[in-house]
Amino acid sequence: MGSKRLTPIARKLRANRTEAEERLWHHLRARQLEGEKFVRQFQIDNFVADFACRTARLAIELDGGQHGAARDAARTAIIENYGYRVLRFWNHDVLANTEGVLEAIRRELLIARNRSE
Repeated sequence: MGSKRLTPIARKLRANRTEAEERLWHHLRARQLEGEKFVRQFQIDNFVADFACRTARLAIELDGGQHGAARDAARTAIIENYGYRVLRFWNHDVLANTEGVLEAIRRELLIARNRSE
């Protein structure tokens, strides 16, 4: 699904996490959220999603000031073509409202679980 040329980029991103990524990963790692396994810096086509739950087909993107609506819309469309639902959160939202972000992710996991039953 991913390009081998993105592997070094994904490794670099894993090693240089933002504060928001660190905070969210603290809650997603080790199956803490609804017992689902998340991975960091997951390659989908020519993109690297910040987090992904492969079983729920959920990709999570954390956006800082460098993101733009047109660029993000194209990126989201390509990721969705691979069967993933994309959730986007601003870094500020993760830091200021962690519980609200986790609740939104939890809802999506439950919806995905109901679809697969």
